[in-house]
Amino acid sequence: MCGRYATSRSNADLAALFEATDDAGELAPDYNVAPTDPVPIVRVSRSAGGRVLGTARWGLVPSWAKDPKAGARMINARVETVTTSSAFAQSFARRRCLVPADGWYEWVRGPEKAKQPYFMTLGAAEPCVFAGLWTVWGKAESRLVTCSIITTPAVDDLALIHDRMPLLLPADRWAAWLSAEPGPALLAPTPSSHVARLELRPVGPRVGDVHNDGPDLTTRVPAPPLRPSDVEAIDLTLF
Repeated sequence: MCGRYATSRSNADLAALFEATDDAGELAPDYNVAPTDPVPIVRVSRSAGGRVLGTARWGLVPSWAKDPKAGARMINARVETVTTSSAFAQSFARRRCLVPADGWYEWVRGPEKAKQPYFMTLGAAEPCVFAGLWTVWGKAESRLVTCSIITTPAVDDLALIHDRMPLLLPADRWAAWLSAEPGPALLAPTPSSHVARLELRPVGPRVGDVHNDGPDLTTRVPAPPLRPSDVEAIDLTLF
């Protein structure tokens, strides 16, 4: 799963990167994004005639939900079921978005059950871009734009940390994800060459508290090497 991540790029940087019109308001860096937080997304707007940078609340609230609380458990959409899920299928067909991030966090239990967070990142020069979905819930004053991140089975060394990972989209897949007709090709795994460039960075325990924020949360700390026999994935919803 992806239950916590970091996003710190400015409006100007994101608008330029995605060649998008900026309609996001002022974005503040957030190094400890948690479910129901507002996050930047990039989508295609017919009225704007192209890509738009906006914000959405993380945790998709289906149009049929009685209230927005339903979104807290819908932060991720599984690639295996996104085309058939009553919560996500309509958004996959019509409302796909890009979710830019500096990287994401996962926790594992190592020797003696110690909890060790890791930050998966492509580095400061390049964002991780998650395949996302968005929708609108409510009307008028209650209107709420929400989003979810697609997850897929983890591959290579990422599987030592968690059995799931976000569906990462390299730049040559952005246009299709936003605008192509829905189909299996959109859900193809992240290219192994892209995954291989990820840094699996052990970080300090302060990120476990959603009230903590700041760039220090992504600072590398010493940690024992990952070993399959020691690792047990931790559900982030427990934090």
